[in-house]
Amino acid sequence: MGGPFTDLPEPMKLSISTKLFIAVLASVLFVILSMGLANGWSFGKGFLDYLNEQALLRMTPVLPRLAGAYEREGSWEFLRDQPDRWFELMRPEPGVDFTDPKRPNLPTSDLTGAVFRIALLDQQKQLVMGYSAIADDALMRPIEVAGKTVGWLAVTPFQNVTEAGGERFRLYLLRTSLGMGVISLLLAMLIAWWIARTLLDPVKRVAAATHRLAAGEYSNRVAVSSNDEVGQLARDFNQLAYTLERNEKMRREFMADVSHELRTPLSVLRGELEAIEDGVRTLDQSSMNSLQGEVSMLSKLVDDLYELSLADVGALTYRKSECDLNELLDGCVAMFQERCNARHLRLELELPTSPLRLEADPKRLQQLFGNLLENAVRYTDEGGVLRIRAASDGDVVRIDFLDSGPGVDADQLPRLFERFYRGETSRNRASGGAGLGLAICHSIALAHGGSISADHSPLGGLWLTLRLPRNA
Repeated sequence: MGGPFTDLPEPMKLSISTKLFIAVLASVLFVILSMGLANGWSFGKGFLDYLNEQALLRMTPVLPRLAGAYEREGSWEFLRDQPDRWFELMRPEPGVDFTDPKRPNLPTSDLTGAVFRIALLDQQKQLVMGYSAIADDALMRPIEVAGKTVGWLAVTPFQNVTEAGGERFRLYLLRTSLGMGVISLLLAMLIAWWIARTLLDPVKRVAAATHRLAAGEYSNRVAVSSNDEVGQLARDFNQLAYTLERNEKMRREFMADVSHELRTPLSVLRGELEAIEDGVRTLDQSSMNSLQGEVSMLSKLVDDLYELSLADVGALTYRKSECDLNELLDGCVAMFQERCNARHLRLELELPTSPLRLEADPKRLQQLFGNLLENAVRYTDEGGVLRIRAASDGDVVRIDFLDSGPGVDADQLPRLFERFYRGETSRNRASGGAGLGLAICHSIALAHGGSISADHSPLGGLWLTLRLPRNA
């Protein structure tokens, strides 16, 4: 026995193909019915109008005959209760024997019996001869003698097709319309079936692929079979799947890189502390320096990760003010001069004579320039060259960082600004940092409305180009 919360059966779900089929079928059926009704009404009205018009034309040659007869007789009494005289005057052509095989054709109105619906009325519109059931809707023509109306010739119009004798033709037209309607309906069913099969199959494939994508199959793709909106939908789906697959791959690589970068200094710290605890190493200045170096490296990694996480959610603070780019670059170069001398690197700074002023956060720019110089000093071979030049390019300030070898492969250039990506194939931390410096530079450049790109340097190494708007 079910309780008050018994689940109700789900309503039957109709597929989009079924809905489209029903919609097309219903539309065509509606059009067929509308056309049938319109044709029936149009035929009835047009056919009756035609017959009544023929009746009026039939009355036209009779009017002068009746006027002449009235002028001779002086009244209508000669026709009252005289059907022979009446029909003689009503003949299409008086004196013509219509029993003769060579007779002319009867008027259309006589074939429909309209002649029997014609009546003669006197001056007061009282019946003299002819059709007795003359109603108020009768069509009348005056009979004039010497400019005076002496009587009226009236015909009762047909009111329906059955009355006019066209019922058989109407039924034939109805059967023909129904036959054409059934054929049209069958064609509509075939077209609806073709649309459902041909045009909606790609949509069904995209829907099925979406379900697989939602289940985590990011490698799933849809074949693009057309250049219309459905084809564009498939291309957009493939792009979405590629982006999700790439993001998932980057997430896994990010987790692996973070765990690796954190484990390495922690392992060194643990080994150092265990060696001191076991008495293998003494707690002297050298061991303290080693421990301090690992802690500093670990602290910098955590700070960089925290800064990137803030950049992702837009929570990094930027205090922009007017600053002198020449002064900032001079200060950063001075800080790295001693390290360059130690590695026998020639550091060249090319600045314009006039100050390059722009709206920016000076501390963030110092961080950006420091990361770029750190990257150049770390990866440039001893005895190489570091060249920094800045110039104004319209509303944009351009800063170039060029270094000598070793260079970077062309396929690696677009990935240099990814997190934890390092140009060397090994994971040897001695040759570089955690691979976050250029990612932070990219984030700072974007926050200032600028951009940073990488290319091959004419000096043989890497060429980093930074563009910053003067009014960020």
